Amino acid sequence: MRRIALIAALIALIPAAYSYLHTIVEPSNSSLGVRSVEWLREHGAAGLVSQIESTYYSLTAPSKGGATLRALPQVGYGTAAQARAQRLQAQRLAAASYRPPRVAPLIHPALPGEGAWRATRPGLGTGAPLLITTLRNQPEYPRVVAGLAWIDTKRTTVTLNPGRQEPAVPIPRGSMDVPQARRGKLLATFNSGFKLSDSHGGFVLNGHTYATMQDGQATIVGYSDGRVDVIDWQYGPRAPSSVSFARQNLPLLVNQGRPSPNLENSEWGATVGNAVLVWRSGIGVDRHGNLIYAAGEDQSVGSLADTLAHAGAVRAMELDINSYWVSFITYGAPGAEHPKNLLPAMDRPDTRYLEPDDRDFFAVYSRSEG
Repeated sequence: MRRIALIAALIALIPAAYSYLHTIVEPSNSSLGVRSVEWLREHGAAGLVSQIESTYYSLTAPSKGGATLRALPQVGYGTAAQARAQRLQAQRLAAASYRPPRVAPLIHPALPGEGAWRATRPGLGTGAPLLITTLRNQPEYPRVVAGLAWIDTKRTTVTLNPGRQEPAVPIPRGSMDVPQARRGKLLATFNSGFKLSDSHGGFVLNGHTYATMQDGQATIVGYSDGRVDVIDWQYGPRAPSSVSFARQNLPLLVNQGRPSPNLENSEWGATVGNAVLVWRSGIGVDRHGNLIYAAGEDQSVGSLADTLAHAGAVRAMELDINSYWVSFITYGAPGAEHPKNLLPAMDRPDTRYLEPDDRDFFAVYSRSEG
């Protein structure tokens, strides 16, 4: 009987073993460990994986208080003095294009350059269309740093790009990286949202709805006239003809400039709890229609929402979470040259989106630079 039971168990495991082997041998730029965890999530062990992750992150969370940092990671182009000179010159010229104000420090005294926007490369002028900065965004954790990026949507083009595995719907996937023909104007790339199975939202590309859109979901949407926005979707299950791309991910984190009053519930944590401190990322829109991206290690849903609102977002949504999936990469020269992660602690290499990637992502291009 024991032999029969053993043989029956082995036979029952054959489909699972075949599925797992198929997963790990198919093309991917994710590590074996990550692919194994993702396979477990998709085959009945999502609750167990989430529990283990939550326990791990709780044990490794930073302690409150303690000594603060003495310096922030250096981001952007040039020295601090050059950044100040660029800012003053921009103010004197009173450029027609809007430039965001410095993000007010949350911990005092402020560190040099904290909250001050800086260009990502030379040659973009005093009113660069892409600016980045860093900020200690949680006074109770004075060593935690968030990275911020501001994107001028009037002088850039934003695209949504399918990955090898996400969205997990039949869709023309293209090259699954930044197309070679467009790298001459590439300014930045950044991660998209949760897997569609976790986000319970829709996906639109080139005006075609590939995954059904859900009313009431936070959505980053690109219109056929080039505008980009973050909205509470109310267009119905299929995108109207004016929409070029749309990516949904959970409800809005920030609305009317204020964090959602419902951040304590489970709507924003498909894999870990909202209060668990992990790598998180989000995207918002300011009152001028420009995008604000935020990401950082040891962030709760609340701290991410607070940071986006503090930086000027009037509406914002959460994007992907966990260290393996959060990326914001800038390019220091045309042709995708000199890539650099927004924060040094970001896990993935700065060449991530220059080769086929498993997840969908966004790319930011200059409209003027050749």
